[in-house]
Amino acid sequence: MPHNLNVVLLEPEIPSNTGSIGRLCLATQSTLHLVEPLGFEITDSRLKRAGLDYWQHLDVVRHSNWDAFLKTLPADAPCVFFSKKAKKLYSEHYYRPGSYLIFGKETLGLPENLIDAHPEATVRVPQYDDRVRSLNLSNVVSIAVYEALRQLGY
Repeated sequence: MPHNLNVVLLEPEIPSNTGSIGRLCLATQSTLHLVEPLGFEITDSRLKRAGLDYWQHLDVVRHSNWDAFLKTLPADAPCVFFSKKAKKLYSEHYYRPGSYLIFGKETLGLPENLIDAHPEATVRVPQYDDRVRSLNLSNVVSIAVYEALRQLGY
């Protein structure tokens, strides 16, 4: 993998989002980490439809929970947390090869304890209309991955 990026979905709920993110990860040679519990089965037809026939080629790692995921992280792994509650913009963050881009579940986002524990590494994609509750998860992941790739050199 050219930049060894990792996309981490913490308890994803919507199979079509995960399928689209899986396709993005394959296209960018990024690893997809799914932290359980998942809100769907990996065999869900909506996931397969969004991921088309690419899923079998994807580098995907499942973790039974957040603590199990943490045990797999290298000691110096650069982690970036995405939350609409962050003060810093995603484009102001310096991405490194091997970065772990961490996203919360669609309905709740990241848990407050993660945001509070990593304020310097928590970023947001700006929104300008307060009527929009949040952006679609697969859109935010795409924005984040391509910003990391832009900084690291396509």
